[in-house]
Amino acid sequence: MKKYDYLIVGAGLYGCTFAYFAQQQGKRCLVIDKRPQLGGNVYCENIEGINVHKYGAHIFHTSNKKVWDFVNSFVEFNRYTNSPIANYQGKLYNLPFNMNTFHEMWGINTPEEALNIIDEQKQQAVEKMKADGVTEPRNLEEQAQLLVGRDIYEKLIKGYTEKQWGRKCTELPAFIIKRLPIRLTYDNNYFNDKYQGIPIGGYNKLIDGLLEGIDTQVNADFFENRENWEAQADKILFTGRIDEFYDFRFGKLNYRTVRFEHQTLDTPNHQGNAVINYTERDVPYTRIIEHKHFEMFGQTVYDLPKTVISKEYSTEWKDDMEPYYPINDQANTAVYLQYETLAKQEANVMFGGRLAEYKYYDMAPIVEKVMNLPLFASERE
Repeated sequence: MKKYDYLIVGAGLYGCTFAYFAQQQGKRCLVIDKRPQLGGNVYCENIEGINVHKYGAHIFHTSNKKVWDFVNSFVEFNRYTNSPIANYQGKLYNLPFNMNTFHEMWGINTPEEALNIIDEQKQQAVEKMKADGVTEPRNLEEQAQLLVGRDIYEKLIKGYTEKQWGRKCTELPAFIIKRLPIRLTYDNNYFNDKYQGIPIGGYNKLIDGLLEGIDTQVNADFFENRENWEAQADKILFTGRIDEFYDFRFGKLNYRTVRFEHQTLDTPNHQGNAVINYTERDVPYTRIIEHKHFEMFGQTVYDLPKTVISKEYSTEWKDDMEPYYPINDQANTAVYLQYETLAKQEANVMFGGRLAEYKYYDMAPIVEKVMNLPLFASERE
């Protein structure tokens, strides 16, 4: 008899949530991670009394009350509302695109005025394409202008997108942007969900709650001692890269990645907002995160004399970098489907999460997906 029922490879949100529900069923679990800490990309590092989102900003949002109540059963979430700002040539615009954005851009006040300008510019994009003898957008630039017009595209989309992808918008396929929501209200709340917030005290409290009483091991690379790890448990939940699990037999999947520069500043309030996007192509970073504003409001911002910011750079992914975002184009999807076929044939290995499923996930859908696994049906009754 093996020591554990489940070996869970990867201590991110998927693996930790799975471990929690498995333990609730009386299963013995071992959670391992190659990083020196638990939590995957939601891990927070406390610097100067501030919970720094080490691997990028994470805002939990959902309209599913069961999911919201579940995560709040481990740690109370605060009232943080995601309201990012775009900085273009020193002028600030509210995101998502809403009446505050349009008022700043065009000096107009009513939804009708905004729609008239947007519709006029969208028609100009159509006419330009007609003049070129085409009826369907050939690239992202044409697609974006068909959706929102020239001004919004030039100031708030073009440079930011080119930094994210490392190539010009005229060289990017149109399908990358399927829709660009426009709000004709003065509402800066980025999300439409009923519930959103940040765990009070950081995401580590959520991870610690999920893993309470469960065996864990960090600095543990599954692939460095694979046979030993596989011998530890009857079944495996694998949340790492699916192509690596199969030794890249069909080739490597590609990703986009990000690099962070963390700085501690001798000021209590650097930018007055948690997230500011820099949408000019010439500014090398895509955004600056000021972590204090995720959990501190009002006077509490000034109670700590220092602040921590993170500059975020989009970077071409290489083997030694952290894989962040799957590139779900035709070529990569074809490779992934070959790996998925192998995965479905596994009797004692399950795959889950963004790297194992080669799919982008927000946090709440990850939790919801694990909660809804047939394996845990009895826990929902």
